Amino acid sequence: MQARDPEEVGRSATPLELFFDLVFVVAVSIAAVNLHHALTEAHVVEGLLAYGAIFFGIWWAWMNFTWFATSFGTDDWLYRVLTFVQMGGVLVLAAGIKPMFEEGDATVLILSYVVMRVAMVAQWLRAARSGGEGGLAAKHYAIGIGIAQVLWLLSLLLPDGLTPVAFVVLIGVELAVPILAERRGSTPWHPHHITERFGLFSLILLGESLLASANAVVEALETVQELGPLLWIATLALAVTCALWWIYFWPPHDRVINGYASSLVYGYTHFFVFAAAGALSAGIEVEIDVLTGESKLDPLAASFTVTVPIAVFVLGIWWIALRHQADRVVNVAVPAGAVLVLLDPILPFPVAVTAIILALVVAVLVVRAPLEAHEHGRMVG
Repeated sequence: MQARDPEEVGRSATPLELFFDLVFVVAVSIAAVNLHHALTEAHVVEGLLAYGAIFFGIWWAWMNFTWFATSFGTDDWLYRVLTFVQMGGVLVLAAGIKPMFEEGDATVLILSYVVMRVAMVAQWLRAARSGGEGGLAAKHYAIGIGIAQVLWLLSLLLPDGLTPVAFVVLIGVELAVPILAERRGSTPWHPHHITERFGLFSLILLGESLLASANAVVEALETVQELGPLLWIATLALAVTCALWWIYFWPPHDRVINGYASSLVYGYTHFFVFAAAGALSAGIEVEIDVLTGESKLDPLAASFTVTVPIAVFVLGIWWIALRHQADRVVNVAVPAGAVLVLLDPILPFPVAVTAIILALVVAVLVVRAPLEAHEHGRMVG
């Protein structure tokens, strides 16, 4: 398993990587469904904490595989089998999502997560045999991930009251592994390939969110008395999702990861972007529950379940991809738009103000093109 050329021409996502993404989105979808139930029952804090913990496991397993694949992906039979093991692990993880939300039981989540991560240890050990800077980094990835998995298993022996503390500590351990490993060596990441992978996963998440919202609208048609508000929410949900797609893909993402530090910021910030995209469908469904009288949240709080994920998504993408490639007009319009969507809950038209504001942001992006590559380089410097 030799390191891939970071300047390889025409490098793009493989069918296996796309298959991998689709399986992971199954877990995201189930997490969003359970978040919706928690929010509509007014269990806001508990629901958000459970969603955050679950989404970390999904995102981190996905991102570490993506980073490995951009550096060492060989697509041979063993590479494929180990990838399938990770995909099986995330399907088991999906089965543990409901117990985590309803009972705070993380046993299935942790065990399935360890299965995925042990498969990655095997991948990194294969890569470690290649030698050089990449092989040295791979060895330290394998050691760090292996230690973290032992600690996750040991956390199952702790009293229930210590579980939240253990989660925080172990998440910190996991996040530290790439930082420490890359200090000992260097993996040859491919800027275009890795940003394409993030973009494709964002596409799938936005599509899943739109699908879940559409299904909720179809189910609500059987019980709602007035179709007008329901159709209004459906239309605005489509408009908002399209605007988020436009904002995400406005700048060329491969320009913003010109070093390991910038790639780390890019990858870690995507946790919030991905989590927000996954949570958007839950917010739309809560709004629909308000219309059908099935939500225990008041309309004001329900609207925040839509506007907060949208604001987090837009601010996250602006921070990691837009601001370095935009002029002053865009750098004012985009973050201001993200903040203004939070005004939506104080008005009697769910999602309406958000859709209008995002449409105006998109209009600004249409008029203002991203800065040229040489000018972008000067700004980063």
